[in-house]
Amino acid sequence: MKSPKKLVVSALLGLLLAGLAVVPFPVVSPSPVTAQSAITLSSSVETAFPNSMTFKVKAQSSIDIVKLRLNYTVERQNLAKVVSEGWAQFSPAPSVDTRWLWDMRKGGLPPGARVEYWWTAEDASGKRSQTTRSTTSFDDNRYQWQSITTGPVTLLWYSGDRNFANALMNAAQQGLQKIQNDTGAVPQRRVRIYIYASAGDLQGAHLFAPQWEGGVSFTNFDIIAIGVPTNQLGYGIRTVPHELTHWLVGQVTFNSYDAGLPVWLNEGLATYGEGPELPDYQAALTYAINNNMLFSVRSLSSPFSAIPLQAYISYAQSNSIVTFLIQKYGKEKMQQLLDTFRRGSTYDGALKQVYGFDQDGLDALWRESIGLKPVKTLFLPQRELNLALAGA
Repeated sequence: MKSPKKLVVSALLGLLLAGLAVVPFPVVSPSPVTAQSAITLSSSVETAFPNSMTFKVKAQSSIDIVKLRLNYTVERQNLAKVVSEGWAQFSPAPSVDTRWLWDMRKGGLPPGARVEYWWTAEDASGKRSQTTRSTTSFDDNRYQWQSITTGPVTLLWYSGDRNFANALMNAAQQGLQKIQNDTGAVPQRRVRIYIYASAGDLQGAHLFAPQWEGGVSFTNFDIIAIGVPTNQLGYGIRTVPHELTHWLVGQVTFNSYDAGLPVWLNEGLATYGEGPELPDYQAALTYAINNNMLFSVRSLSSPFSAIPLQAYISYAQSNSIVTFLIQKYGKEKMQQLLDTFRRGSTYDGALKQVYGFDQDGLDALWRESIGLKPVKTLFLPQRELNLALAGA
């Protein structure tokens, strides 16, 4: 039997434990967390042709936006896709409205060039958001363009009627067919041809254009621009297939070595693609023969003279040389020559591999074909002279 003293202690202990059981422990609740909202983005583009493109962006978040980067890539023939970037300038804030300007005076684009772009935003917490990828065109919006399409060719014009455009399109189709029949070159992509109403309008379409320019092929962009007044349709009918041939030949010989064609071959094919030989070409060639003004094939591998008479003789002679190669050795050999350049080759190396002679040998054979004796030349174009001196 427990003593009274022990009973009192047990009773007090029981009461104490019972009291502790009903005394609540303080609970520390976590601080309330405010959910951070996502970054919202919207963008647009303004074109001021031919000077600039302005890429605009608006960004909002619950905290400061600290970075806004534009990524863009230009649609063109290239060995690898090149992504460029521009950084918008602004002061960090939860709401930002800013822009990035592409100044074409520092490197422009041809009319109609397509640009894919997207914006990436980052806020102060490191969270990022990106717009969907969009495509815009660097359109010459100074004019109201009409267009027609046949096969791989789209022709755009703003001056002249439908018959005018149809005549130029027919010339384009005939030129493509002629080059395909005689060289084996077949278009692998599509091309747009912009017909301006004058050489002046054309020269105003891209910065730093030379005053004499009447047509230009932006081969890697699949874009051609030509100035053709409506009262000079005959000029357009020759120039459209000329520039179209430059585009096609550039396409089938594109390579990773940045190795181009000798100018005589490039311009010879382009003039060949124009159609029947112009009387002016024959007259220039005859004049050069009679006045001992012919150039060596090797000298014609470099850019032509800016002196009009010499330039015209160079075009006429190149046309005659290419015509000689096609008529004497056939389509297959020319196709092999273009393919050899596509795989990367020196001018002499490609000729030797396909035909068995170099540029000097071609010069002698061509001169013989027009009733002239071969001449010995020691001329080296500046490009080959520099290479020769570097290896000496």
